[in-house]
Amino acid sequence: MKTIIQTIIKTVRTPWGLWLAFLAVILFGALIGGLTVFWKGLSITNLTDRVPWGLWITIDLSAIAVSAGAFSLCAGVYLFGLKRYAPIARTATFVGLIGYTMAMLALILDIGRPDRFWKALVYWNTHSLLWEVTMCIMLYLTVLVLETMPIFASFEWLKKRFPKLTEKMEHVHNYAPFLAIVGLGLSSLHQSSLGAVYGVIKARPIWYKPEMAVLFMFSAIVGGIALTLLASMLSARLTPKAKINDGLIERVAQFLGYLMIGYLYFRFWDWLAQTYTYEPGRTEAFELLTKGTLSFNFWFGEMIVGTLLPTFLLLYRPTRLSPFWRMLGLAMIVGGVVAFRFNTNIVGLLAVISYLPGQATVSYASYTPSLVEWVTGMGIIAYGLLAFSLGVKYLRVVDHRITSEVHETVSVQATDTVRI
Repeated sequence: MKTIIQTIIKTVRTPWGLWLAFLAVILFGALIGGLTVFWKGLSITNLTDRVPWGLWITIDLSAIAVSAGAFSLCAGVYLFGLKRYAPIARTATFVGLIGYTMAMLALILDIGRPDRFWKALVYWNTHSLLWEVTMCIMLYLTVLVLETMPIFASFEWLKKRFPKLTEKMEHVHNYAPFLAIVGLGLSSLHQSSLGAVYGVIKARPIWYKPEMAVLFMFSAIVGGIALTLLASMLSARLTPKAKINDGLIERVAQFLGYLMIGYLYFRFWDWLAQTYTYEPGRTEAFELLTKGTLSFNFWFGEMIVGTLLPTFLLLYRPTRLSPFWRMLGLAMIVGGVVAFRFNTNIVGLLAVISYLPGQATVSYASYTPSLVEWVTGMGIIAYGLLAFSLGVKYLRVVDHRITSEVHETVSVQATDTVRI
């Protein structure tokens, strides 16, 4: 017992131990906050009937967006034959699993009655986009679990104690192309449908437009790739456990720069299209976004820092070749996607249109997250950081020396010549 305590004290005094202790404190606070929400209900939050989607839904939308690198990078590797990028797709798959479980945690808190989650599986409402999103996310999470099985099979502790189980888990890698096709379909469906959930709500005029599905899809593609590259580069600078091929990352970053041109075009087109005419509800919400309380977040956080500057940094060769400027550009894209999801969600809730006689056509609501929302929200983010940190240290999720060939079984006859 004394030896165990001494080992814990020795570990806590290291940077790794301090990092784990820091995350553990946040997670403990979040656990207390989460239990309080389940015990007392959503009445202890600042969510109301006028603003029912707040901080937790922003975390949910952002986590799904920035973990979407798995489907785009796996599609590039297994469908388009870009095998040399397989190590980056391996990292993206693990990031995807973490991001989707983060989204699940946020939804468990937000839906108020998590004990009824199974009803979507039993009572099918095929006319509801939200039902489609729910089903696709659950199925895609299953695909991600299967795709990450070979990664978990590399855990030394598991290998020593359950060798037969890890052998079967590694065998799942043989189905990677099939899983990539299924994952691409499911992820594309729910990423675009998530935008369509907002786009079909006529009572919120600023959401009511067909391009919402395109914007959600595009932001998920660029945000997912950006976070995967940023997490890989950051890990390599913080721990020797992470090994990266900077040339591979630089080429994907250049491709991401070209994708950002498309995203930039759609985002500015969406902004300009809303200035043409006056429409009750939509115009007031748009002014709130561009001239009101959300204007700094929109112009500075989303459009300039989150979209325009990183596009230049990734396309201009000298800044792209510099690890510092490249990481800064990738971080800006991730922040810009989070800002876009936050702006989109909150602006439609703050400007409320009324159809009742005798009431003002447009009124404004307000929302500030409560302490319990902040504590639990920080806990969800801390969970994501902890899971990725453990993955880098024990599962080698950022190791570009690993290729798909390590999962293949090779038969060699005793009389064959061995070549290295």
